[in-house]
Amino acid sequence: MRIESARRVRGRLELPGDKSISHRGAIIAALARGRSTLLNYSTGEDCRRTLEALISLGVPVERDGSRVCVTGRGPEGFRAPDAWIDCGNSGSTMRMLAGVLAGQAFASTLSGDDSLRSRPMRRVIEPLELMGARISADDGRAPLHIRGRRPLMPVAYTMPVLSAQVKACVLLAGLSARGRTEVVEHGGRTRDHTERMLRWFGVPVETTRRGGDGDKETPDDEDETLDDHEETLSEALAVEGPASFEARDLSIPGDISSAVFFIAAAALLPGSELEIADVGLNPTRCQILRTLRELGAAIEIEEAREECNEPLGTVRVKGMAGLGATAATASAAAARSNLILRGSLIAQLIDELPLLAVVGTQVEGGLTIRDAAELRVKESDRIAAVVWNLRAMGAQVSEHEDGLTVNGPCRLRGAKLSAFGDHRIAMAFSIAALLAQGETVIEGGASSVGVSFPEFYSKLESVVER
Repeated sequence: MRIESARRVRGRLELPGDKSISHRGAIIAALARGRSTLLNYSTGEDCRRTLEALISLGVPVERDGSRVCVTGRGPEGFRAPDAWIDCGNSGSTMRMLAGVLAGQAFASTLSGDDSLRSRPMRRVIEPLELMGARISADDGRAPLHIRGRRPLMPVAYTMPVLSAQVKACVLLAGLSARGRTEVVEHGGRTRDHTERMLRWFGVPVETTRRGGDGDKETPDDEDETLDDHEETLSEALAVEGPASFEARDLSIPGDISSAVFFIAAAALLPGSELEIADVGLNPTRCQILRTLRELGAAIEIEEAREECNEPLGTVRVKGMAGLGATAATASAAAARSNLILRGSLIAQLIDELPLLAVVGTQVEGGLTIRDAAELRVKESDRIAAVVWNLRAMGAQVSEHEDGLTVNGPCRLRGAKLSAFGDHRIAMAFSIAALLAQGETVIEGGASSVGVSFPEFYSKLESVVER
């Protein structure tokens, strides 16, 4: 993918459905009884893998573009697959389906591509074995050979690593357990789409926050905002099994993790004006907007509302001279100290950290990311990938075992980069290329984005002005 620098970004966009919500919507609809219609289902390869996995398990699925119909027959309606289930590059597919398959009365195997087979799976193996499933894996990595048990045993499980996929895995397994299954996340909150989706389908999810003034039970319909003391809190989520629930239609908002690439581009290029309609604004996903605002981005939210238990709205952003000040114009910007992202913020920003590293090269004082060792075991080693590409573009970057520090502001230069087979690296450095002097070539860029957002480059070209 060859990308030239841009003058500004202008226009209006509508984006494909949220990847995280699409995965969960399809899986939970398959566990329900009856026919659910999912509108604006993600167009990415990862979410297609989830649909194909469900089909291999005997779930009727019809797809017409972004409209998907899933006919669920309840947790007992799955059948043993004829072959290994290929999850491709999708960790969400593998980890969440592992929770479903642990409660089945048959054996199955989940595998994937080289990248997925290198990622840690012990984090889901451990709680599922505590619930009575038997899982064989080589050094805690895929393929996962799962011998399910029906019913599973309920468990109270505290996650050793903050992971929305692990939380979803345990809660989905809990639907097939006999009794109360609880999963506790300590030191921060992960995205809460699983809880919201289960409640939308009529499954009660008990939420208790612990710490501070003591336990606080949160009603199912309360939309909490994040506070400044997440690292001192624990949140316990519980479901009662075995659960039986009915089908329900679902409208999926645009993916905020895809929107942020365009938002950042508009914020960094003075004179830009961009509107993105019907974007998901889940509070566990919107820390990226707060962080960009802290760095000086002019971002406004309009037409905020809730559909199918998920908040959404229209995001408007304008390019300002302060954010994205280059070395030549930095004296005109207010001095900022280096912004440090760490602790409970990391779980809220995990998908957006490569992009924020790019943004950090353009702001006064730069940016530091710590406590993010999880980036080492994503689709690529995202810390190493970001450092390598930024240095190739002339940025000053220090690499840490759990993160990195970028100095800013600096003028990026066009360079030959690598996507490292990682969609978020490809998209983050496509935005960097718009800011750089000269042409940037991203090897593997076009093929990598298909995992989550195959329309990325066509959407980007539709709003870029040179």
